[in-house]
Amino acid sequence: MRVPLDDPGSQPVETFGYLTGRLYRVLTDLDATFAALADPTRRAILARLAASEATVTELAAPFAMSQPAISKHLRVLERAGLVSRGRDAQRRPCRLEAAPLREATAWLAAYRDHWAERYQRLDALLDELRSAEEGQRDTGAANSAAP
Repeated sequence: MRVPLDDPGSQPVETFGYLTGRLYRVLTDLDATFAALADPTRRAILARLAASEATVTELAAPFAMSQPAISKHLRVLERAGLVSRGRDAQRRPCRLEAAPLREATAWLAAYRDHWAERYQRLDALLDELRSAEEGQRDTGAANSAAP
């Protein structure tokens, strides 16, 4: 299924199972976000941009790589919507765009809530088993002490 990502009201060109419209766009955007975040250099660039905007030269300074290599990383981040470039006279500062990170966080939050609930149920079951085991020990000790 292909969905034009620039038109929020667009319909999918073809359907693919149960993924249609908005859900497909969200998953496609999440794929791009997580793919961009998979590289440690790109994560470091985002951490730097979280502090303030910076030029490619400023972003390249702490890395042992060329400016063209940093530019390639920036293109990946731009395609994922995590970075935008502006124009300030002769400068072309890069800025962090938080929206894709918020979407990824929201997607992860659903799973975090799911697993928190599962762990709470597991804790309750373990407490129940411990109580039963202690009850058996107490009953066994009382029976062996009786004449």
